[in-house]
Amino acid sequence: MKKLIFSLIAIMSMSVYAQDQNEPKSYRFTLQEAIDFAIDSSYATINARRDVAIALKQKWETTADGLPQIDGGLTYEYNPIIRQTPLPAELVDGEPGTFIPVEFSPRQNMNASVTLNQIIFDGSYIVALQAAKTFLEYSDNNETRTKLEVRKDVVSAYGNVLLTQNSIVIVESNLETAKENLRETRITFENGLAEEEDVEQLQITYQQLQSQLNNAKRMEDISKESLNMVLGLPISTEVELLEDLENLANRDALEAELITEDLQVENTIQFKIADNLVKQRELEMKLEKSKALPSLSAFANYGQTSFGENFEFFSSRAEWFEFSTIGVSLNVPLFSSLQRSARTQKAKIEMEKAETQKVEAINQINLQLNNAKSNFEFAVDNYELSKDNLKLAERIERKNQIKFKEGVGTSFELRQAQLQLYTAQNELLQSMLDIINSKAEIEKIINTPFTNFEN
Repeated sequence: MKKLIFSLIAIMSMSVYAQDQNEPKSYRFTLQEAIDFAIDSSYATINARRDVAIALKQKWETTADGLPQIDGGLTYEYNPIIRQTPLPAELVDGEPGTFIPVEFSPRQNMNASVTLNQIIFDGSYIVALQAAKTFLEYSDNNETRTKLEVRKDVVSAYGNVLLTQNSIVIVESNLETAKENLRETRITFENGLAEEEDVEQLQITYQQLQSQLNNAKRMEDISKESLNMVLGLPISTEVELLEDLENLANRDALEAELITEDLQVENTIQFKIADNLVKQRELEMKLEKSKALPSLSAFANYGQTSFGENFEFFSSRAEWFEFSTIGVSLNVPLFSSLQRSARTQKAKIEMEKAETQKVEAINQINLQLNNAKSNFEFAVDNYELSKDNLKLAERIERKNQIKFKEGVGTSFELRQAQLQLYTAQNELLQSMLDIINSKAEIEKIINTPFTNFEN
């Protein structure tokens, strides 16, 4: 009986565990937590880390070219028909002027050898080592650039979700007000105290708001899926956002001193990547020059050979004969019909192009930052203006509500005031998102991937 009880408990525990495993995992993120999660788990950053790992392997692969290389070999030959060589007959007391066929090769033979090769000097190898280091630096910088881009994408996607959620709340409130106005006006019309046009005007407003609400709900689903994509999660994952759009906008707006900071161009990721390209082109020119230098390498091998008419190489009767060779190889380029010179000049021109691109990148960085600063200042100003406009639109709408209910205002005037209010509400939400996005753009340019968004 006890065994049965224990078995039932075990089965139930396994069933609960299986259900827990099958239930989709949900997440709760502040903006900074979402950024940290994406930097660790997004598809882009995962592959960026793999690129760095590839660069590390590439560096060692290049380094290993200059280290001792040892190869082993085993060959086996079987000659079913042995080639015969003519030999003068007089060597074996034969008739002078005639030849006799002689077989010099055994029917079977086997060779086993080990060969060591070592580069002593090769200019291209030295350049290749430097190039591998530069490639690793580029991969590191590219990973940082990816993190910056992911960070900005998370800020934008997170803000878009908050925008759609706020839009739904506002539209639902407006819809409730429009529904009540329509109900009261319809009763008034049925009692003969209002015109049919008043009902129709309010009906149009109500239907448009209902359509906006449906669209806002669809956009919320899409924006959530977009955020999950940036985070590196399945798009169906449930993610709860712990931030408020207005709080984020106010917090970023208070950081206006950010735009007055002096930009250190050499700290930006765009500059570092442009500098990587210049170094790469310099190394390519050095590589072409190194091809005019002599190269020296050494080699040594040791082996044993055995032969006979029968396959007895692994038996105790087999005889093995040793052989060994040690030597050096010197290669001196003498004349290439100016081919090396042309390649060197070509590499030099490519290096000059890269230097020009670096200068262009410096100016482009400054231009991008000035543009981002301008957008940030405009977003902050527009946010303050949108708040004032919303207050005015709310007062105008309330006045028209009162006039309409008292019979001194028309439904058309009320509808216009309501549309003006809805526009002001949307503009305020968009101005909040603009502040968040424009600040994120500045931080991306000045290379601050891990700025803390927490209070």
